[in-house]
Amino acid sequence: MGWRPGRVAAVALGLLLVVAVGAAVAWFTLASRPGVASTSLRVSCAEGGPEMQWVPGGRVTLGDDVYPEEQPLREVDVAGFWMDRTEVSNDQFAAFVQATGYVTEAERRLDAGRHPGVPAEMLEPGAVVFVPPRSVTGLDPTQWWRFVRGASWRHPGGPGTTIEGRGAYAVVAVTLADAQAYAAWKGRALPTEAEWEWAARAAVRALPASAPPPGRRAPEQPLQANTWQGLFPVHDSGDDGFVGLAPVGCYAANALGLHDLIGNVWEHTADAWAPGTAQHVIKGGSFLCAPNYCMRYRAAARQPQDSSLATSHLGFRTVSRTPGPAR
Repeated sequence: MGWRPGRVAAVALGLLLVVAVGAAVAWFTLASRPGVASTSLRVSCAEGGPEMQWVPGGRVTLGDDVYPEEQPLREVDVAGFWMDRTEVSNDQFAAFVQATGYVTEAERRLDAGRHPGVPAEMLEPGAVVFVPPRSVTGLDPTQWWRFVRGASWRHPGGPGTTIEGRGAYAVVAVTLADAQAYAAWKGRALPTEAEWEWAARAAVRALPASAPPPGRRAPEQPLQANTWQGLFPVHDSGDDGFVGLAPVGCYAANALGLHDLIGNVWEHTADAWAPGTAQHVIKGGSFLCAPNYCMRYRAAARQPQDSSLATSHLGFRTVSRTPGPAR
């Protein structure tokens, strides 16, 4: 992610409002075509199978030393829980909306009283969308992030885009409250940061063997994950099989049978970033993470996210803390 867009930073983004049709063209250029997978990578999207997988309890050492926000290392005990095998898909979220009539935050006008300082035009329904630039000067993220009026989970790139035919793709443009509402409907919850990281490490206490030694700042880019290959943000070669979002479950599961905890979309957790803030922790990195900009395709990576902001690279999965499988 690298930069944390938020409606609280709307003064800067307000200068970058785009015509929805232009945003739609750019978003589809990125998000609707498969890449050319390398000969060593086999991509096969999962179909069927159990909805949730059991994650046994244990003690995990959270954190890393790649970015400052990953420190200090800390030990946490985690009880066993069930976790969605994949990220929540468009089809799954659509079933929730149809059953409940729920309207996401991106589909509603913001309350100006709760968001002082936000320009009037950005109080309108919409979401922040990644729009790939043709060229960039430096790494100012406002060159590729745009607040697009009318963008939502149904129209991830804004009016003119659709999820039709993309039911198996990860749902995006959902806020923390949206994800919590879905989880409650399922009788579940969002994972804590510790639960999420423990699951992403496949219930292994220490950092994976592939992690760099302390002090090295170049963790290996995973092959079995949807990330960015090439020079971010101008060219994604799609060597991993997809340019932009991928359907859920297209990359090999970890040892617990969980797919896509790394890459594809960032995932909401239930944990606040800091007391008294309107931000929470998101985990896992996304299809926008690249070696030259955002090396957050790791279990320990973490970022703050404005809890009322919907973006085109952020989704979620749920957990259930019901008893584990019978032995």
